[in-house]
Amino acid sequence: MALAARGVKRSMGRKADPWDNAVIESFFNTLPVELLSRRRFERFEDARRAISKWIDGFYNPQRRHSNNGNTTPDHE
Repeated sequence: MALAARGVKRSMGRKADPWDNAVIESFFNTLPVELLSRRRFERFEDARRAISKWIDGFYNPQRRHSNNGNTTPDHE
């Protein structure tokens, strides 16, 4: 399976189990607060580029996360 080959573990919790989605829900709360509410975009492509840059340039390599032992997602 492609996920297992990359060391990704699937999470298949019970229906309406909030713990499976807590990390991604936190991300989708953080994105508008830290990036989108501060800017207006003329074009969809401008927004896509800014979001990608924010994720790859800040959120994963620099921003510390409490659910991750207060390290960054890119921390090895």
